Amino acid sequence: MTRIHPTAIVDPAAQLDSSVTVGAYTLIGPNVRIDAGTTIGPHCVFDGHTTIGRDNQFFQFSSIGAVPQDKKYRNEPTQLIIGDRNVIREFATFHVGTAQDDGITRLGDDNWIMSYVHLAHDCKVGNNTIFANNAALAGHVKVGDYVILGGFTTVHQFVQIGAHAMTAMASALLQDLPPYVTVAGNVARPYGINVEGLKRRGFSSEEIAALRAAFKHLYREGHSLADARAAIIERQATQPAAAGVLQTMLDFLDSASRGIVR
Repeated sequence: MTRIHPTAIVDPAAQLDSSVTVGAYTLIGPNVRIDAGTTIGPHCVFDGHTTIGRDNQFFQFSSIGAVPQDKKYRNEPTQLIIGDRNVIREFATFHVGTAQDDGITRLGDDNWIMSYVHLAHDCKVGNNTIFANNAALAGHVKVGDYVILGGFTTVHQFVQIGAHAMTAMASALLQDLPPYVTVAGNVARPYGINVEGLKRRGFSSEEIAALRAAFKHLYREGHSLADARAAIIERQATQPAAAGVLQTMLDFLDSASRGIVR
């Protein structure tokens, strides 16, 4: 039998694996599906068309799958999809998507989500991220793998954050943040490459040196964005061992829709 506290209210139509644990006074709606090994603390609310993977841990007072804070929402059957092995701490709020996007809010695998974090409608978050307390994403934000958001970071709607990027505490991010770059401030400004994070994840010294040079092309040498991009392409040709990480940077620059942090 599923391990459900007697004070919890689980709709009979909800689909819970037999190994799921549900804490006291938690409410789970009819369109919720939760896979094996997931633990839900007390006083949580799970609603909407919400699908949750394996071995996640939700702490108390989380609100997962509520309708979006969007006046255009008209009760469409949009979704929230959460992957595997995520830790979601107290008072996190995740909303389902909207019909104005693809209708899905998505959190990947192995993410560490601290207290009071907000994922608005249609956000797409990758894997192995860390969101510190009170980090908040507005609607339609895209976050790459291994991103770290400092506490009280706020992200404007439709912003993209590249893989391995990092924000300092209380950063206000209004434009797209390229991969590997660290920012701080309100409004956020670039400060360098996330060197320590890249070292911990096994990036080579040549890759890190090439990214530092790319950062200088973008931010320290007075280039236009087009000229900085051309300089990165030239460097890519002369440093084949770093070609992959530089291509990731170039691909992001090509896809940036709000302009990059500069």
